[in-house]
Amino acid sequence: MGSDERQPVRKSAVNERDIHRIVEFIESIQYGSVVVVIQDGRIVQIEKNEKVRMK
Repeated sequence: MGSDERQPVRKSAVNERDIHRIVEFIESIQYGSVVVVIQDGRIVQIEKNEKVRMK
């Protein structure tokens, strides 16, 4: 239980491609939501739910 114990180096769970895709989804909808599903510390799914408002 010493303070010298080192945590394993963890690879980033998010890469540039994932970020780019999430930003594309956000920019492409006017009303709705973007859900990022994470499993075991990694993005496994991105959902885009768009709502169309009728006037």
